[in-house]
This record gives sequence, structure tokens and C-alpha cells, in this order.
Amino acid sequence: MTRRASAQQQEDLPLISDRFLQRLTLATILLVAIILAISVGGHWLGQRMALGGHSESGAMLAVTIGEDTLQVPENTIRFAEQRRSGPAERIDLYLTWPGMMGYSHERRDSFDNIERPDLLIFLQISQSTMSKDMSGRLEPIYTQLFDGPPEAYGNGLTLHQLKNTSGYGNEVLLTAEPSGQTPFAVRCLLPSPGERATSGDCQRDIHVGRDLTVLYRFSSTLLKDWNHIDAAVRSFVGARLDATGSNSASKGD
Repeated sequence: MTRRASAQQQEDLPLISDRFLQRLTLATILLVAIILAISVGGHWLGQRMALGGHSESGAMLAVTIGEDTLQVPENTIRFAEQRRSGPAERIDLYLTWPGMMGYSHERRDSFDNIERPDLLIFLQISQSTMSKDMSGRLEPIYTQLFDGPPEAYGNGLTLHQLKNTSGYGNEVLLTAEPSGQTPFAVRCLLPSPGERATSGDCQRDIHVGRDLTVLYRFSSTLLKDWNHIDAAVRSFVGARLDATGSNSASKGD
């Protein structure tokens, strides 16, 4: 083969080989797939980060605790691992006040605003371990722990200091005597002058359904609404009891 023929053959070769084109095509497809995965994954991750562990789903979950079954909206359940139907030892809920609603995009400020502890109340629902709730324990237990004379607190509440040996630290007990009803009792860790209230510095437990204890917590800034909060909690839980698993909405105190 002459030098001229060899040069002619090289000139006749394609500038881009078929093999190179195949590799380029595969690389392009792979790059597009990676970009799509990043886009979809980034969108999903962005949504998850925006929700901050909350759920916007209003799907009803059937949660059985002991002898009681509750139909609970998913967006009211505080912890992701509890957002499932079936038996459970307990469920933790968070609700707007005064709306008693679960999380949504429109209500996100109520759940994320740490400057407003009065926007949420917290419920922990579990099987009862004591025969009496907080009101029922008032006379046989708490009155034995009072230290000093009672003090008027306002809004129908009376404040009782507790003995240092009671085991309740700096907590106080607030009571009320609603007309025609059993006594009301709630324990609170009231903020000192200059301190800010927290979202759960008051707590009270009640019996609901067949065998449920509802421990609910709220900010001491909401003590003026104590009777409305108690009624709202009873109504919320009672309305979600499965009639086939619970004969009554509430046992009362």
C-alpha cells in the first residue's frame, strides 16, 4: 500500500466513530437520569424539611389502646413512628388552641412558633394505670401535701403550695370547684417573675372511654381558659372513640 493510499483511507474514516457515539449516548442518558433523580429527590427532601417532621395528611388512623379504639387524624399525631393503625401502648397528639386542629400548611405557624407557647396543647393517651385521675386524687392524696394557706389565683382558681417533701419540686396545684361538677385540679410549674412560660408547664390527667388516661399539657398563660380546655379535650377524645370499642365518651372525674 502506497503512502498516498494510506492517507486516503485515513481521510475516508468518520470523524466520530459509532462506538464513540454509543458511549456518548449512554453517558447523556446517565447524566439525564442523575439530574432527574436529584430533582425528584431534592423536591422530596425539600418537602420533608419544610414539614419538619409534621404530617399534613388528614387520613383517619384506627389506634387501639387497651380496650379502646380511637379514630385519629394522622396530622394530629406528634411522632412519625406513631402514625399507623393498629394496637399501641400510647399516642401523643398536638392540637392548635383554641381550634383543636392538626398540622397543615395554613396552620404551620402555630406548630413552629416557639415565641407563642399558647398556640398548642399536647395530649398523651394511654391505658389507665391508676384507678383515679387527678381530680379523683385531689382529696385522698394532694390535700395531704398542701403547705400553707390557699391563695386566690383568679379565674375561679385557687393556688396551693406543695410541701418540699412531696416530690413535686417547685410545682403548685391549682384547683377549682365548678358548679355541679367534680373538683378541677391541675399541676403547674409557674414561671418566676421575668421568666417566660413554656408550652407545657401545666398538666392534668383525666379518664376517658373504658380504660384510657389522657394526660394533657398546656402553657400556664392559658390558665384563664382552664375550663374550656378541659371541656375541649374531653370532647375531642370522646368524639374519636370507636363506639364498638367504648361504651361511653367519658368516665368523668
